Formats: sequence, structure tokens, C-alpha cells
Amino acid sequence: MLHRFTINGYHLVLDANSGALHLVDGLVYDLLGEYPPADRRELVARFSRFYPREQVEEALAELEQLEGEGLLFSPDPLEDACRVPQERGLKALCLNVAHDCNLACRYCFAGQGNFGGEAGLMPLEVGQKAIDFLLTASGPRRRVEVDFFGGEPLLNLPVLKELVAYGREKAEALGKHIKFTVTTNALLLNPDVAAYLNEQDMAVVLSIDGRPQVHDAMRVFPGGGGSYRYVLENVKRFVATRPQGEYYIRGTFTRHNLDFARDVLHLADLGFKKISLEPVVACGAADYALRPEDVPAVCAEYEELARLLVERSRAGEPFEFFHFNIDLEGGPCLVRRLWGCGAGVEYLAVTPGGDLYPCHQFVGRPEFCLGHVAEGITRRDLVEQFKAAHVYNKEPCRQCWARFFCGGGCHANAHAYAGSIMQPPEIFCALVKKRIECALYVRAALSGVPDNA
Repeated sequence: MLHRFTINGYHLVLDANSGALHLVDGLVYDLLGEYPPADRRELVARFSRFYPREQVEEALAELEQLEGEGLLFSPDPLEDACRVPQERGLKALCLNVAHDCNLACRYCFAGQGNFGGEAGLMPLEVGQKAIDFLLTASGPRRRVEVDFFGGEPLLNLPVLKELVAYGREKAEALGKHIKFTVTTNALLLNPDVAAYLNEQDMAVVLSIDGRPQVHDAMRVFPGGGGSYRYVLENVKRFVATRPQGEYYIRGTFTRHNLDFARDVLHLADLGFKKISLEPVVACGAADYALRPEDVPAVCAEYEELARLLVERSRAGEPFEFFHFNIDLEGGPCLVRRLWGCGAGVEYLAVTPGGDLYPCHQFVGRPEFCLGHVAEGITRRDLVEQFKAAHVYNKEPCRQCWARFFCGGGCHANAHAYAGSIMQPPEIFCALVKKRIECALYVRAALSGVPDNA
């Protein structure tokens, strides 16, 4: 399965099954539109009207060689769902240690932090049972992950600290290691908290949306008023303590800032080197929700962002954009290629009361409650549904060139838009495909090959 596309003068061809990326000239790009030919001689004769015959012959010979080496038209690595691996232990927990927040972000999928229920903080004993559950359910895995989430997890800092100490002790006794992450709006990220996070070697995701007017339009205090200047002060001070960059700036763009490349550049100009900006997840009734008619503008903006990233990298001012990072050699493991994030099987979320959900975006939907940390998984039928939700079982994904890069997309988004985890929404499929194209372009452009090669 091939995918051909052109960005900023680069003709690129991806062999989807092998992951081989080819930067080609116009002749090869056009030939691949009709390769393999039904009649090789007729194809040579036709293309020889526009290119020297020897060039056409040489190009076809190169294509035949690449095909023989398994770098073009390579076979499907699994062929069908029958060969998809089934045994997968738990790898990560999202601990919602706070169903409460000190912001009231307009686009918050968590209902300003309480996920549609009562506000509350996770008790220590619930968190300890959650970690015990993870260490047991992960089976032979040696490395597992815990993400402290909310609401705002730093509202429950004493319990968070106790859980880190508890988790490290329990994991060490079992010969395991827990990687801890905290996702925060940074309002409580004072120097003492920053020092603790650094001492514990915790990964940190920091929420800021970009330009002041963009951030303040969405990320507001409960009584009104934007949070940009308070957040920025804390984020800049914290990032300065991490010269190796163990952090990510994570923002959201809406239809009110379809020029979001400017927000990424704003963050880069502030000195932040690791940036992620995600499309808002919201129903079409919200004025800020992305609509199908916005897709061309968003795709064009991704291309512009890719061009700017390359331009800055060549000028010695590099930064990372999360969705433009791509590894074609090692690549994601097989599970990530087939299931994406692994929600419902390898990755689960835990509420303050201890209920288990497939991921943080399903929290608050009773029909998706999988069990409780005290008793484990009780809805095996739901787990089996998520286990079956891989790219070979999703009709739109089965023949999609991007399937091994996106893993079938976000289950929560699919259910919110289409009522089924098996039906990825078209709007997000289009955006993901464009991001992958841009990532491949960035890789080619920064490999030392000049523009219009």
C-alpha cells in the first residue's frame, strides 16, 4: 500500500506496510501513479514523450529493485486480524487524584474538573489500591506508568507525594519501575512544588494554549478572567530548571484560532522547546468546536507549521512539535501501531472513588465503568470490546495508509462523535493524516536534502 503526496516541493512516497519513506523526483512520482504497469512497454513509450527514454527505463528498474527489496508494495505484516496479538497486560494508569479544578476552562471535557459528578479528591488508600492493582495486573512487565491527572492534580499534592513514595517502594520490591507524570495547569507550580517534581524525576505536562488572547479566551478562572500571566510565570520558571527538556507544553486550539501555528511559534519564542497543540474535542453546537468546513484551513495550517519548523531548525532555532515526531526505523511497538493508546486494555483511568474506566475521557459515563481498584475488572465484556478495536477490525482503518501511525485513532472521540469506538470520526481522520504527512515532510526536509530535490 503506497501513499504519494507533495508538500513544499517535496515529492514523497510512503510504503505504508514497511514504513519506508522515499523522496523522489517528478518522473518517479508520476510513474508510481501507474505502477506496476499492465504493459511495461506501453508505459515506457508513453512517458518517453515527456522524459528521455533512458531515464524512464532507469526509473522503472529502480522501482522494480525497491519492490524486490520489500520497500515498495510490501506485504501486509499481519494480513488479517487472526494474527493480531491478544495477550496484553496493563501498562499505565491515569490517576484522577482530583475531580476539582482551580480553573473553569470553557472547552474542558471534564466539566471544569468534576467529570459531571461531585467535586472531590482521591483518598490515599484508594490511590494505594490503584497502584497495587497496576503492579499486579501488569504481570511480567518491568516498566509501568502512572499519570496524575484531574481536574488539577496539584490540588491533592499531599496524597500525590504519598503515592509516589508508596509506588516506588512497592515497585522496587517487585523488581519493577514506575514512571510518574503529572499533568497540570501550573497555577500551583511554585518553586517548592517544582523542586519536588525535579527531585522525583517526574515528567510534567504543562497546559498553556499559546498567545495571551487565545489562552485567556478559554482558560479562565471560575469567577472570570484569563489565567495566562499567572500560568506563564510559573511555567517559565519551572522549565528553566529542566535544561534537558523533561516536559511538554500541551495546548488546545479551537475554531477561534485556526491560525494556531502562530500559537506554536509564540510558545517557541518564549523558549519552550517541546510543544504539543491538540484540536479541541467538542460537539458541533459549541461555538469553538471544529466543523467539517474547517478541515481545509486546519490542514493548511499544519503544512505552514511544518514549513516554519523546518525553517527555524535550519536557522539554528529548533523546537519539537509533538505530532511531527516520527520514527520510521524503530517505530512504535506493534501494539501501539494496532491500538494506538491502548485504552481499555493497556491503559486505564481511576476516579477518586476507585472506579476504573478505559481512559480519562470515558470517566463519568457509567456504561463504561470497568470495575473498581479493590476488586479489579468486572466488565470483561467491555475489555474484550476494546481489545477488538484494532485497525484490522475498524472498517475505515483496514485499507488506510495511515493506520499503523495512528493506531485507529482515539476511542473516546469515536464514541463521542459516532456512538461507537469502531467508527473513527472523519474530521479527526483527516487531521491525523495531514499531521503524518507533515511529520514525514519534516523528516525528509531535515535530512539534509535541499528543497525541490
